[in-house]
Amino acid sequence: MAGPAFRAAAVRVRVPATSANLGPGFDALGLALGIYDDVVVRVADSGLHIDIAGEGAESLPRDENHLLVRSLRTAFDALGGQPRGLEIVCANRIPHGRGLGSSSAAICAGVMAARAVTTGGEARLDDTALLELATEIEGHPDNVAACLLGGFTLAWTDGGAARAVRMEPAASLVPVVFVPAKPLLTQTARGLLPRTVPHVDAAFNAGRAALLVEALTRRPELLLAATEDRLHQEYRAPAMTESADLVGRLRAEAVPAVISGAGPTVLALAANDGEADKVSRLAGDGWTANRLALDLAGACVLPLATGSGSDAGHSGSGTGNAPGGAGSGPR
Repeated sequence: MAGPAFRAAAVRVRVPATSANLGPGFDALGLALGIYDDVVVRVADSGLHIDIAGEGAESLPRDENHLLVRSLRTAFDALGGQPRGLEIVCANRIPHGRGLGSSSAAICAGVMAARAVTTGGEARLDDTALLELATEIEGHPDNVAACLLGGFTLAWTDGGAARAVRMEPAASLVPVVFVPAKPLLTQTARGLLPRTVPHVDAAFNAGRAALLVEALTRRPELLLAATEDRLHQEYRAPAMTESADLVGRLRAEAVPAVISGAGPTVLALAANDGEADKVSRLAGDGWTANRLALDLAGACVLPLATGSGSDAGHSGSGTGNAPGGAGSGPR
């Protein structure tokens, strides 16, 4: 296959935050949430220039070590070759190190942007290959599947290849996230998990994960039972005692609440807007409570605002659903 040609125009990609596991669906279930990172990528004559605004602006590398750049490079290799140079502008709104899929968002933005800026990119790297590539970079498919597809996703691997199905979450659901001030490394949270678990706990989670599919899509009244977990949250609690305590307090009030991903953010699934108002007031001091929309579009290539790639730093509020008809992405 001949090396690729690249578009002269910049491309803009919007990617949603995600919450994985959702209680019992460890490394399998994910939900896309209405907080967004925007990335604008343009092929340049030479070099690498990165501008970052928002989350991580003071700490993220501005070189080849940036996860977004590494994802772009991996995708360009899969597409047949590297461009001579890159100009990248990031507007980051997804909190880092909080269990809301910021790493998966960077990965998905990178692979989507590389495909979009490559002439004939969708023929060279179709949606299935895009998911497989993002999973290869991330290491597991739960967050990247929800980020790429939007909505509620079930992901698995088959013969080492990532696969996912997208389901429509119940329209009345209102996610509420409680974000703490301090981050937690995913590696720290994963390091607390035991190598084996009791068979009775595995059976319990299998039943609850199956129930969660029904509860999230058609019967939200079952969410409190459906979000029970015995595989990971209790083992991780010592690394996030305040988060574990908040989950316990919310569930004691009959609120379906879980650790979001590897934590320490807590996700509550309110049945409707009125319930969300009440839930938002339950955490107390030390938490930032955000009512969010469900993202139904997933990763999208959007039209550029008037001007150049620098507009990414000023685009949108980062809340609400991305306009699903405005771009293309895996469905």
